[in-house]
Amino acid sequence: MTTPPGTAVKWRRFRHPDSTIRWGSWVGAIAFLAFSVDYLEIPLDRLIGIFGRMGDTLATRYYPPDIRYILNWDYFQYVVETIQMAYLGALFGLLITIPLGWLAAWNVTPSRRFVYPVARLVTMGCRAVHEMIWAIIFVSILGFGMLPGVIALTLFCAGFAGKLFSEEVEAIDMGPVEAMRATGANMIQVFVYGVFPQVRVAFTGIAIYTWDVAFRAATVVGFFGAGGMGWYLKRNVLQIETERVAAILLSIVLLVLVSEIVSAWARSRVMRMR
Repeated sequence: MTTPPGTAVKWRRFRHPDSTIRWGSWVGAIAFLAFSVDYLEIPLDRLIGIFGRMGDTLATRYYPPDIRYILNWDYFQYVVETIQMAYLGALFGLLITIPLGWLAAWNVTPSRRFVYPVARLVTMGCRAVHEMIWAIIFVSILGFGMLPGVIALTLFCAGFAGKLFSEEVEAIDMGPVEAMRATGANMIQVFVYGVFPQVRVAFTGIAIYTWDVAFRAATVVGFFGAGGMGWYLKRNVLQIETERVAAILLSIVLLVLVSEIVSAWARSRVMRMR
């Protein structure tokens, strides 16, 4: 029913059904939160002093960090191994991402009925399994070393970057693509000359972000036997060498910080390319 012209509209705070749905959602979320806390038996009273207890633990067990332990040449070799593992995992993952993102994009996939769902399933499967689980699986199959770590990071990066790249491809302008198809260009030519130039800058940004994420993951996959700094971390955790653990954690934080600075600089350069 429409309001007659000239009639003053009476303001109301609550308007059904929008207000009912909004407030009902808030009430439902709060009720679910309360149920979860009760069901999981989370001791809220113990959370009050958690920061004090954490400070005492760090001060008595992890301070001062054994900096001399991470300055030896043997540890530096494992740092280089971690960087190599992250680089190879990101590189191979991105190489898989290019065809995978093409096949998983709805607008340019060769077959929406057969190829598209398979490519989407592969992307989702690689992304659904955590990189640590991939590392455990491949260590149990291939044994200890860098190889299972590189494969685990490759699958993780392929699933992570594949989703982002396929979404960028789906957002392109289809005009050049249709024009090339009309001239008789094959699928590879359409992708190389009609699709990829439109997503080149976006793919560069995705590649930088993927390397950043892969480096963070590479610092700890060694904890499960995949080589790198994580192996040192696991050994000292099991030996309860808390001061050495603190030094290793500081070195990981420092390396991630350097990686973040380099990635931010590279992303800023990419943004200037747009």
